[in-house]
Amino acid sequence: MRTERPLTTPLSAVRNLGILAHVDAGKTTVTERFLYLTGTTHKRGEVHDGTTVTDFDPQERDRGITIFAAAVTCAWDGHRVNLIDTPGHVDFADEVERSLRVLDGAIAVFDAVAGVEPQSESVWRQADRYGVPRIAFVNKLDRAGADLDTAVASIRERLHPAPLVVQLPIGTEDGFTGVVDLLRLRALVWADGSDTVRELPVPEGLLEEARRRRRLLEEAVAELHPGALEEFYDGSTLSAETLSAALRDLTRTGDGVVVLCGSAYRNRGIEPLLDAVVAYLPSPLDVPAVRGTYDGGEQERAADPRLPLSALAFKVSATGTGRLTYLRIYSGTIEKGDTVWDPGARRTERIGRILRVQADRHERLERAVAGDIVAVAGLKSARAGSTLCAPDAPLVLEPPAVADPVVSVAVEARRSTDTGRLASALARLAEEDPSLVVRTDDETGQTVLSGMGELHLEVAVEKIRRATGVDVNVGRPRVAYRETVVRGVSGLVFRHVKQDGGSGQFAHVVLDVEPMEGLGFAFRSAVVGGRVPQEYVRSVEAGCRDALTEGPIGGFPVTGLRVTLTDGATHVKDSSETAFRTAGRLGLREALRACTTVLLEPVVEVTVTVPEDAVGGVLGDLAARRGRVTGSTTRTGSAIVTATVPLAELFGYATRLRSRTQGRGTFTARPTGYAPAPGGVTVR
Repeated sequence: MRTERPLTTPLSAVRNLGILAHVDAGKTTVTERFLYLTGTTHKRGEVHDGTTVTDFDPQERDRGITIFAAAVTCAWDGHRVNLIDTPGHVDFADEVERSLRVLDGAIAVFDAVAGVEPQSESVWRQADRYGVPRIAFVNKLDRAGADLDTAVASIRERLHPAPLVVQLPIGTEDGFTGVVDLLRLRALVWADGSDTVRELPVPEGLLEEARRRRRLLEEAVAELHPGALEEFYDGSTLSAETLSAALRDLTRTGDGVVVLCGSAYRNRGIEPLLDAVVAYLPSPLDVPAVRGTYDGGEQERAADPRLPLSALAFKVSATGTGRLTYLRIYSGTIEKGDTVWDPGARRTERIGRILRVQADRHERLERAVAGDIVAVAGLKSARAGSTLCAPDAPLVLEPPAVADPVVSVAVEARRSTDTGRLASALARLAEEDPSLVVRTDDETGQTVLSGMGELHLEVAVEKIRRATGVDVNVGRPRVAYRETVVRGVSGLVFRHVKQDGGSGQFAHVVLDVEPMEGLGFAFRSAVVGGRVPQEYVRSVEAGCRDALTEGPIGGFPVTGLRVTLTDGATHVKDSSETAFRTAGRLGLREALRACTTVLLEPVVEVTVTVPEDAVGGVLGDLAARRGRVTGSTTRTGSAIVTATVPLAELFGYATRLRSRTQGRGTFTARPTGYAPAPGGVTVR
């Protein structure tokens, strides 16, 4: 790969970060203010006006929420910031997952009134899984009931990091005008109608409180950072430089989370947030070298343009001008016309164009280097999660995790002549969004579309209608049930004997089946004396896994069980891997029919926010939906009810809640696992 030309931006001055939060916490507004203040745009976009850069899809503007992760680039203080605005709704958590897989840092946005909300917690845990350093921004301090300390307390209690608050608000609610920078003890004030921040002395009435909070910050940092602790012991205080360096270290190790505050809508607190991005979040050089595998060996690739290419595709989208594949380049360099290797598809691809992405607009690049996030055109087989590498230095990177779908609907074209177009549109959808699964039901012949929730499927179907003009009929949503074992069987004997001319089939197995904690499947062999050779043991395990696709209650997948092969026998001529795989499949199916099994249904944690006078009706409705209330709190005239509810009972709940609360009630839901369904038990 060619790397002779000098880089326009050094890697140390690149920041790849995402904006994470619960729906309506202000992620998109923060992104818009970043673009405006950095001069990338010349007009402030507003979500309620449908004029934002990153929410460019018609459905996003109609619904007022982010649905698709959108990438933008801006410059601040000599640094290039590649930013991904992610969705906040739980149905689109897979978009967040794929984005986090390729990011070096993130800003977690919290509502100053609500604090940590359910989806805030979910995206925080997603970032934990990938070890993504974060800073926190407590937004909407201009709202009635906003309180920085309460929001920080919820971060500490629900997310369990050490929050390191570096600002003190000036004024409350409508009177919020600025912040005190605790590191340098200065006031940053934004006048009404002005986009310019003024630096002033700390107001007299806040000086004592600012000093007290600065002292608390010093003590908290000294507890966590050895270098800061040494200076603190020597002088009983920390300099601004030491504090800043320690905060950077603690952010990058995840031992602490820097907390800033402001009001993105009123353009207050954004400049200090951009400064914090540059100061505390890591560059591609600060994160560990990416690790990959090939042919059983593990390799590392540092963020160096001179090394062989390694890049991960994290998003695919179809545009009016063709198919775009979004890449995070971890090492090496790509240029227009280069040939790259896709080890997953085992084929070469040619880079047609390289584009710097600005939401739905693109700027052509001659090349991209390690640390870049770009889109490329011309790739035919790459999917989200595919690795692209140099043909002479193959490597496979770990793809982002894909959640199992929980809701399904049957879809069909209203006109038979549109069936082919619908099939093509569904295939394209599944290619763009790996959390959407399209299959044909073997029994009914229907085309079934599965996804992460009602809204997810509704958006997918509407996208087909708008993009293709196909009129689609949609069946009632169905949830993804599972079956599990609650009482097993021991010593089940199964003999598979087949003789119909030529070589026959013979396999003899003895199985124990027992429940296992949690979901999943475990298999082990306890056969002694070589009565079943090892290659046949592997075949028995493969056959057992085949049997898990259909359970005895309703033909749903089986999970949560452990199978032990305790004995068996072979035939000199007629035993084979095929025979033992068949014995494993049929034997486990017979064993499951002899077990006590139970039907599992997906359950979700629902958080409902309603006026206090509507609580009674909401509680009654949740009870009618088999909901179990787990908590209730009151905040500024509203009641917040938390309950665990079967997913199947939530279909249509949004409409019902609006009618019960005259449109003032809202709810969010996040998956929490599976629970036994009433009446779904077979007893043997």
